[in-house]
This record gives sequence, C-alpha cells and structure tokens, in this order.
Amino acid sequence: MPELPEMQALAERLDAAIRGSRWISAMPLQFSALKTVDPGPDDLLNRSVEDVSRRGKYLVIRTSGGARVLVHLSQGGRVDVERPPKSTRPRPAVVRFVFEDHASTATGVLVKEFGTERKAGWWILAPGDEGPLEGLGPEPDSAEFEALILEGSDGRRLHTMLRDQRTVAGIGRGYTDDALHAARLSPFANLTSLGGPERQRLLDAVRAVLAGALDGERSRSGGLPTKLGDRFTVHRRAGAPCPTCGDTLARVAFESYELVYCPTCQTGGKRLADRRMSRLLR
Repeated sequence: MPELPEMQALAERLDAAIRGSRWISAMPLQFSALKTVDPGPDDLLNRSVEDVSRRGKYLVIRTSGGARVLVHLSQGGRVDVERPPKSTRPRPAVVRFVFEDHASTATGVLVKEFGTERKAGWWILAPGDEGPLEGLGPEPDSAEFEALILEGSDGRRLHTMLRDQRTVAGIGRGYTDDALHAARLSPFANLTSLGGPERQRLLDAVRAVLAGALDGERSRSGGLPTKLGDRFTVHRRAGAPCPTCGDTLARVAFESYELVYCPTCQTGGKRLADRRMSRLLR
C-alpha cells in the first residue's frame, strides 16, 4: 500500500507535471470509484491546476475557484503519467485526467487499481468541503504529533496507534513495522508504558524512517509503478535475519494483515502471541 513517502513524492512529481495546466477532461473509468456527486467531473473542465499536494495518504489537486480533487490509492492503486494521453480503457483503470499546458502539450494522469479488497477512489470537493480529510490526524512532522508521542497517554498498542489515520496521518503497516524496529520497541507496547527516552526514540525513529523512504521515493520519475520495489527494512520479511542483530524476524498474523518484529531487538527475546497460528495448532 502506498504510504506517506510514496504519496508525497508522487504529489511532487505531479505538481511539476501539471501545475498551471488547464483541465481538459476527467473521465471516470470505474464509476463506483467516484465518491461524490456534486460537483461533478464536468465542473472541472477548463479550470487551471493551482498545485498538487498531499494530506495523509491522499493526493490533493487544487484548482482555480477553490475546488479540489482527492485521490486515495488504498491498497493496490497506482498512477501512470501519459504523454501524450491515451484513449484506451485498461481493465484496472479507475479514472483518467487530461490536462493541457500553455504550450498546448497534453498530459494524462491515469489512476489504476490492482487491489481486490479496499479500492482506490477519488472525490471532487467544493470550496470549503473537507470531505475525508476532515477526520485525519496530524502529520508525523507536526508539533501536534510530537506532543502526542512525548506527552500523550494513548493506551492502545503502538502498532495500532501509529496506523490509525485519525491519530497520525500517512503511516501504514509497512513504515509502522520499520519505525518500531528502528526504535527498538515492541509493537504491543503502548505510550503509557514508555519512559521519556523511549518516547523520544519512537518520535525520532518515525521521522527518520519516513524521511529516508521519501529520499528514496524522490528518485522515481513519472507516476507510481505497479511494483514499488523492496523498500522496507523488516516489513514483509518474517523469517529473514534481522538486519541489526541477525535474529530471525517474527510475525503476528491477523485476519487481513501481519506485523513483523525482531524478538531480540524489540521484545527482549520474547515471541508475541500469534492468535491465528494458535488456532491452527489446536
């Protein structure tokens, strides 16, 4: 799933590609993916693109007149930048946006979906409408997030808390696994169990992991490819050696996802209970 680093770098590339361009068309190719009714796609025509940015895991395309288009790629959404725009309708396509710059050069932005569960979607928001952005928590680089980590009393597991978009926006399972590994903290610990140095270590690890990933993502060009590459340190690497201590990385499997951790680095040598495996062994 694309998370903050992938979406931030993608927003920067799209901003460079279409800022100042005129919106030529917005063609829904999977009609259930459009989550709003009014304004509609035709209301975007001939508006100019003011900028492209990111909020949480959402792309935000701001247009003249104040309307905004949001795109969320969910688990399997991807983006192609087309020069010139194509007219084909690929099977996994969600929507194609077409823009024209001052030199009459057209650029297409095709959103595609390769997931089977939660699907990519897009919204057209009238001025003043926050839509799904309204419930998002602070960004990881904000003062609000720093205060939460250093002073907060959230009793949920760290892995749950960091993935909750209402608590902190932009982090998913992958960078949560990597940040907790870098901080040498159990995914089942909570803020109330951490002392001051551990809280600072967590804050620093979250920001460092995201910053390092963003540096890597900025080396891409164009859209966001189907295969994002081997971008994680421990996420999805259960059974491999820990890159820090060499112990075997372990996992806890849930109904639709798993978390990965190092028993030596993060849990004092203890293996966390894996309820799904326990049921299978009964």
